[in-house]
Amino acid sequence: MTLVIMAAGMGSRFGGLKQITPIGPNGEFIIDYSVYDAIKAGFTKVVFIIKEENYETFKTTIGSRIEGHIEVEYVFQRNDNLPFGKTIPSSRKKPLGTAHAIYCCKDVVTEPFLVINADDFYGYDAFKVASDYIKNNKDEHAYALVGYNVYNTLTENGAVKRGVCEISDNKLTSLIESSVEEVNGEIVATPLSGEPSFIVPKESSVAMNMFVFYPNLFTYLEKDFEKFLMTEDLATEEFYIPNVVFDHIRSGDISCEVLKTSAVWKGITYTADLAEFKEYVQKEIERGAYPVGLYK
Repeated sequence: MTLVIMAAGMGSRFGGLKQITPIGPNGEFIIDYSVYDAIKAGFTKVVFIIKEENYETFKTTIGSRIEGHIEVEYVFQRNDNLPFGKTIPSSRKKPLGTAHAIYCCKDVVTEPFLVINADDFYGYDAFKVASDYIKNNKDEHAYALVGYNVYNTLTENGAVKRGVCEISDNKLTSLIESSVEEVNGEIVATPLSGEPSFIVPKESSVAMNMFVFYPNLFTYLEKDFEKFLMTEDLATEEFYIPNVVFDHIRSGDISCEVLKTSAVWKGITYTADLAEFKEYVQKEIERGAYPVGLYK
């Protein structure tokens, strides 16, 4: 099983390269804890999707710590990594989106894989739930999404972007991409589409971009990417993985089971989140969830 970590984002809201902001007592990054949890859950390879200019930074920090514990690959998300000889405007500097990031892994991922964001702390139970699914699932067209209890994904410092899940028979039927925050004791979701806000029950599941996929995804991505390149404004639009998933759910190619987790999300959406995050990690160490030195 492979863990694919999307780490090419710009981290604009927090400022700087937040993927390598130390949050552990020995300078550990968020990614260090994700890889540690993944190894504990049975994953045997990690693929970092990064910007080419960040390669040395990643390799000499995260890579040097984990290379003795798990197989490591690096993939560059470059805007010239396109199918069928396509090109995009040279003015486009921002990455082309999460689906493009995963597409860039097509030459190094040949096994079931779990996708996560570099700047989210997912918690061990989420990796265990995904690992168990991969080990027991026999249908490569049955993808999965790890669904978090919405209350476990909030920050006191402002709204967060979440995909509110709509589920039928444990299968994902839609995601309402929303700005979510707790207001006067209630969780309020404001859809990014401009639709009216709504109350989200505290037991509802939300998506954190933690998907279980199989290698056949790359066939779908290549065909969908060609369509995207022909129809979208390539100066601004992004190729998103949830859109690909739902296109193929609707066409009957795949299904996507929602895997419930008790894990608590942590992240650095806002600068003020950092101190709270460090305190949370220290408490996890004190209760024995992590050693003081992850890879010592």
